[in-house]
Amino acid sequence: MRLGLSVTQIAGASLIAGHFASALSPRTEIGDSYDFVIVGGGQAGLVLGARLSEDKNHTVLVLESGGNGDEYRTRIDTPAYSYFDSLWTTPLNWDFYTVAQPNADDREINWPRGKVLGGSSAINGLYMTRPGEDEVNAWKDMLGDMDGADNWSWESFYAALKKSEAFTPPTDDVIDEAGIVWNASHHGTDGPIHTTYPDYTFPEVGDWLASLQSMGIDTSASMYGGENLGADVSTSCINPSNWTRSYSRSGYLDPLPDRGNYDVLANAHVTRLVFDNSTSSEKKTASAVEYTTDSGSTKLQVKVNKEVILAGGTIGSPAVLLYSGIGPKDVLSEAGVDLVSELPGVGQHLQDHFSATVKWSTNVDTAGSIYYSGGKDKNDPKFLTYIDDAVAYVDASTIYGSKVDEHQTEFLASIDKYAPKTTYDDGVLAGYKAICNTTASKIFNSPTGQIEILFMNSDANGDIGITAALQHPLSHGRIYINSSNPMDFPVIDPNYFDNPADSEILLAGIKLARQLGETSPMSISLTSETSPGPTVQSDEDWIAWLRKEASTEFHPSSSCAMLPEEQGGVVDANLRVYGLTNVRVADASIVPISLSTHLMSSTYGVAEQASDIIRRYYNLPAEPEPAFSGSTSAPSSSAAAAKKSGTPKSNGSPARNGGAMSLMWTSLILVFVHVVVGFGLYI
Repeated sequence: MRLGLSVTQIAGASLIAGHFASALSPRTEIGDSYDFVIVGGGQAGLVLGARLSEDKNHTVLVLESGGNGDEYRTRIDTPAYSYFDSLWTTPLNWDFYTVAQPNADDREINWPRGKVLGGSSAINGLYMTRPGEDEVNAWKDMLGDMDGADNWSWESFYAALKKSEAFTPPTDDVIDEAGIVWNASHHGTDGPIHTTYPDYTFPEVGDWLASLQSMGIDTSASMYGGENLGADVSTSCINPSNWTRSYSRSGYLDPLPDRGNYDVLANAHVTRLVFDNSTSSEKKTASAVEYTTDSGSTKLQVKVNKEVILAGGTIGSPAVLLYSGIGPKDVLSEAGVDLVSELPGVGQHLQDHFSATVKWSTNVDTAGSIYYSGGKDKNDPKFLTYIDDAVAYVDASTIYGSKVDEHQTEFLASIDKYAPKTTYDDGVLAGYKAICNTTASKIFNSPTGQIEILFMNSDANGDIGITAALQHPLSHGRIYINSSNPMDFPVIDPNYFDNPADSEILLAGIKLARQLGETSPMSISLTSETSPGPTVQSDEDWIAWLRKEASTEFHPSSSCAMLPEEQGGVVDANLRVYGLTNVRVADASIVPISLSTHLMSSTYGVAEQASDIIRRYYNLPAEPEPAFSGSTSAPSSSAAAAKKSGTPKSNGSPARNGGAMSLMWTSLILVFVHVVVGFGLYI
């Protein structure tokens, strides 16, 4: 046998190999049309793209306004940097602001949201808490006998939550120091999103659980099984194989094999949906999606063969509908947008968790003091896995004791009096009353958290904070537009504290936060209260401080609420937008009730459930070939994601399917021939 290979032959083989690679990835062109066009490549959108592309006979496109995030990947991947090198200061943040809030000292409050592949799951605090069974079933009950309502029962939604998850128990050292308890049967085992606990913790996390126990708030091992009550250490979206953030892109996009039927286009801002005017049907059909890659200077379109699925989140999804002419007619008229289909509920029913933090100086090391003062563990890889994760959910009985029924009656009576002043439509008003009556009558006096309490020790000045957050607001706001230019931000008005019941409940919660800081063993490490300080004692002082200091907990929901249309609903139980034949919404905006949880796990659940609903509608296999392995580790480089983004082409069809397969085999044969001939193989 004699082997020999010339420089010319090496170059030829490399050229063919490069051609072979580019035929499969990266995508540098997208097609003229797709079966499914998903608007938003954030947390929910990438779930939908991955699941729907499991069917090889359907083509799927995701359009994401933000970039792929590659230049910030180290900051995204490192859990502790969510505090210490925040992505909120980068172009990966939409950096929205509310309008001035009259009941919060006329402040315009910052609403950070992710503008990148993976959306807010790429820039948030990594909490993976879950809602409670009672509140999810209350959501389902609001749908009545609507077709598909059973999709949103606790049993169905719980399965979707677990489907997204691959749980790993904490390390022994963390168990010993933090006293973590859990029930593995409540977690998923082979989903795309890894959940576990940081590999570094503090004794104060263990003190947290002990002090809450002393206050009568027991530690719970069932908070992931539907009992949203008690103290816990939350799981976080961390991949323990390499201790990186596990988020929508790393879980649902990076590991995907390239089957040739799925494209993701970053830096593509959707401006509107285009509707087919060729039919006389009362229901409108979306024929294309219009988008821009240059801030609106040029408008491009991609045709829709089957459906558009909006996954732009609580702000983005109603904004796309409004700029497309779908929504309240007076809002559209005032903004100068032509009415396509009147749907008064679009942007209405907006709800958010309002929160505030009591802070103390301390005589112990905190994550903040270690990082900002150059402590010995600052660059320890284990330390860089740390994020705050100690939580508690407190129900109304714990807050109000024997007076809980009295407060429930008071809050029910307040609903009519404090109906949103922006509501003009009887249906929207009926929906507001339905949501609030369900919240006050079915959820308030159930074993479901009304207040969330959080342990915070990442403050830059080394303080320790205890946050209280209102979970079920009776004040509702709205998202709307005041311009016909889709590059303009929508208007955000959460209407905080409009109903005094909310300030009363948060007042009780913030008093619990102070009490916790004054309860041993937590109190041993807290030296003096720095905010608001001991001078704030009366209810009037507390309320004045809350109006000045309270802010979002970053959990907006419900602006495309799943309700009957006559209650100002935007989508039905199968996620179809009323008045449209082929548009759905599948993200946190569809949940009609503010849930007592951080919204990341619930959003994964909504997107997983939506994917199943759509697949069933098109009679796809119940057990499709998996698109990826749930145990796949997050990549250490950005190469996997680079293959999933590209730029649009003006004409032609996608480089995919049969052509790509033919080119693959042709390339392999040519490479083989070059190698064999060049080597001069003799036998």
